[in-house]
Amino acid sequence: MIDALRAYDLLIHPGLGNSGVDHWQSHWCMAFPNATRVIQDEWDDPRRADWLARLDAAVAIGTRPAVLICHSLACALAAHWAARGKTGRVRAIMLVAPADVDSPLHTPDCVRDFAPLPLVPLPVPSLVVASSNDGYIALARARELAALWGADFCDGGELGHINSESRLGLWPQGLVLLGQLVARIENPAT
Repeated sequence: MIDALRAYDLLIHPGLGNSGVDHWQSHWCMAFPNATRVIQDEWDDPRRADWLARLDAAVAIGTRPAVLICHSLACALAAHWAARGKTGRVRAIMLVAPADVDSPLHTPDCVRDFAPLPLVPLPVPSLVVASSNDGYIALARARELAALWGADFCDGGELGHINSESRLGLWPQGLVLLGQLVARIENPAT
């Protein structure tokens, strides 16, 4: 599985506030030399147009096939980005703990620029991983988004927001899920 992951650029995009050093995304950036964190100018007051421009730039830089790995608000960004139909070199998208930007009960007002969420199928193989006790989205809503996006769905159990507070470290289960997603790219019939 690790060898298969090395064939792709892993574009890792954190959500609101960026991902701290204890976040699984930071561990993946350190563990894989082919992983790049997509950097935003403003992590705490995000603007969809600005974030889309940064993601476009990150995708345009490389030449190898890429996998987009998003957490929280970045999942909404990926949905908007993919809805435009120009995926470039991105061959798959992993969406972890999507934030329900349409719900004021689940997310802060500063993410409303990302609402409404596009509810159209994503143009590449995709996987939504959600937690049963995530305060930023109800599990049923995450499952619904996965279905609307045409993505596979994984109930990760009780992992909170699947972030630093979840204490996942390198998150081996997530790496297995990423490996399975990459296998779908390489063997679409399976």
